[in-house]
Amino acid sequence: MTRKQLPFFSSGARVDADLHLPPGATGPLPVVVVASGYGGLKVIHPERFARALVPLGYAVLAFDYRGFGASEGERGRLAPQDWVDDVRAAVDRLAACDLVDPHRIFLLGWGLGGGVVVAEAADDPRVAAVAAVNGIGDGARSVRGMHDERSWTSLLERIDGDRGRRAELGRSEITSPWDIVRLDRDTGTDGYVSSELYRAPGFGSGVSLESGDLLLRFRPELAAARIAPRPLLLVHGARNGLHSPEEAYSLYACAREPKRLELIEGAGHTEWMHDDHPTFAHLVRLLDDFYAGRSSATLAGSHPGPGTEASNSFV
Repeated sequence: MTRKQLPFFSSGARVDADLHLPPGATGPLPVVVVASGYGGLKVIHPERFARALVPLGYAVLAFDYRGFGASEGERGRLAPQDWVDDVRAAVDRLAACDLVDPHRIFLLGWGLGGGVVVAEAADDPRVAAVAAVNGIGDGARSVRGMHDERSWTSLLERIDGDRGRRAELGRSEITSPWDIVRLDRDTGTDGYVSSELYRAPGFGSGVSLESGDLLLRFRPELAAARIAPRPLLLVHGARNGLHSPEEAYSLYACAREPKRLELIEGAGHTEWMHDDHPTFAHLVRLLDDFYAGRSSATLAGSHPGPGTEASNSFV
């Protein structure tokens, strides 16, 4: 795998990005833009997906959102609405790159990034297909599910008070990212983050309370129907204790055909995200079949969720 620096600008901020390519590739190649989750960096899951997908013939773009990693932007501002614009700017950059096929630009979002790619693709017809893994459909619902009554009430009070602070002083209070997203509600994820993700320099740095305010107002499921007629793949850990499978069910219900929801039985949110883990290998096969148009005609094993109808095949 070779790496080509491919920075781009989003709302005036220079975004640090790398295009991962098969050795000797001359293009044009299908390309997957990988959007990280909450607090994610390009060196974590985006590069993991690059290591898995590039040998299958894809180019993969990995980038740090504005304000994170080596990208420019306000530190501590974790705004999914801004991230939607960052993904769109990535598509802008790739559409002008001779190494990739502009008709085969695919999006892949992890966690919060799953909601980001749904929102971006809804209004960007250049995107050929969208996959969201352990994604969210409603920020407020997702975050509420991580909190007990006491911590939820405290978070809302802090966010409400910070609105006045921002209006008066122009600055938002910086807090721990885990005051907003409660990792301790999911033991597997909490342990994985401590042992694996903190190896990435800068991971877990403070975020503003405005970030929490913006996350609670982020509702990508409201845009999901506009992805059609392009295909949407939703993959979710059936035992995900961080982002409940309810998020995938709701995204599926809001989307139009062609769509598919695949639950991974026995899987939580992120404890299986290792290059050599069989669950991760299964996910990569699902993604390859989806992007290459090889999805099953009957979609056997699809899980449309409570109260929804079975999915039709992709076209």
